[in-house]
Amino acid sequence: MKQIRISNADDLLKHFNTLENHYIYRGHANAAWPLQSSLERVIGSKWCSAEARRFEDFSLDRFKAKFHLYDRENITPDSKLAWLSVMQHYGVPTRLVDFTESPYVALYFALEAYQPATKTDFAVFALNYTAVMDASIDHIRCKDSTFVEDRATIYPKQDAVFDQIVDRFAYDIVWVTEPKRHNERLDRQGGCFVISGNRDKPIAEALELASYSNCEFTKFVMDPSLYPIIFRLLRKMNVTSKSLYGDLDGLARSIRMEMQVYSVPVP
Repeated sequence: MKQIRISNADDLLKHFNTLENHYIYRGHANAAWPLQSSLERVIGSKWCSAEARRFEDFSLDRFKAKFHLYDRENITPDSKLAWLSVMQHYGVPTRLVDFTESPYVALYFALEAYQPATKTDFAVFALNYTAVMDASIDHIRCKDSTFVEDRATIYPKQDAVFDQIVDRFAYDIVWVTEPKRHNERLDRQGGCFVISGNRDKPIAEALELASYSNCEFTKFVMDPSLYPIIFRLLRKMNVTSKSLYGDLDGLARSIRMEMQVYSVPVP
């Protein structure tokens, strides 16, 4: 993974705006945080395929059993990917790692969780989605001669491909996907998920496989002095909690964010 340090807003815009459209992004409030799923954080050093499956099966069974008691939309997920997506949405730890199609949305999420008093660097990861998926598809084809899908044909049947192939056979791949049926928040945020196909490999380890050696993966590290500057920049773009969440939760987050930012002295 390449690392680029950003010390001013002009550099930030230059780097982000020169990236092609086939990148996806993830923001971290602390640049030192590793790239990992929420389930990896729960299991920690005990991570292995058996533990990952045990925890995932437990949470899936519990969530499915109680879902009808709390569902207000009357739309039941119809695939494992869809179930994991809903669980991720409500904060249940899963193997899914949230990414977005917009570097500015990723940057906002980094700011939203940022603690200015710590004066730590924050970061945005940029991953070449096209290169990763092409490498993953090639790997599956090498293992299964009957697999004839490509990125275009996979798109309308992502749930089925994930459930029947990626999750079933646990290939040594990184998979980028989204459920057929989006929730409104995921759609607003241009969201997608990245997951390690092999449960034995955490996502960061999977991205280091030889298959992805030519797939550009960059970590942009931001100086803490950029925190209020970037907030003002994003607000001018209408990248705010109100626009990204579209509900009362988003309004509350937006107010909290403004209070936090404006308590920081302007450089």
